[in-house]
Amino acid sequence: MTDRNTDSYAAMLAAVQAFHDKHDFRNKGGEELTYRMALMAEELGEIGAAITKGKPKEQLAEEVADLFILLIGTGIAADFDLKQAFWMKMDKIMQRESKMVNGRIRVSEFRD
Repeated sequence: MTDRNTDSYAAMLAAVQAFHDKHDFRNKGGEELTYRMALMAEELGEIGAAITKGKPKEQLAEEVADLFILLIGTGIAADFDLKQAFWMKMDKIMQRESKMVNGRIRVSEFRD
């Protein structure tokens, strides 16, 4: 790893922005939201394959990192503050009750 503050969201955001800038995503379709959604679905498939095929933890971590980078980049592409959205959502979901559904815990907005 290069010399950087790896605990900083600002550093991660700057790194993803630099990646977008390097490849001119804004002008070459890389920030188009439908395309980004398809890339995220592809990464979810790769995460699923890593899990269901018993791949090493390092491969799972790499696939999850790919998705995380895409998520940060989607905040850039759609011009919203992902860090702020994260904390707003955490505040909201911390107020929710959980429920067991088919033997697994769910924390959702349950509507009767």
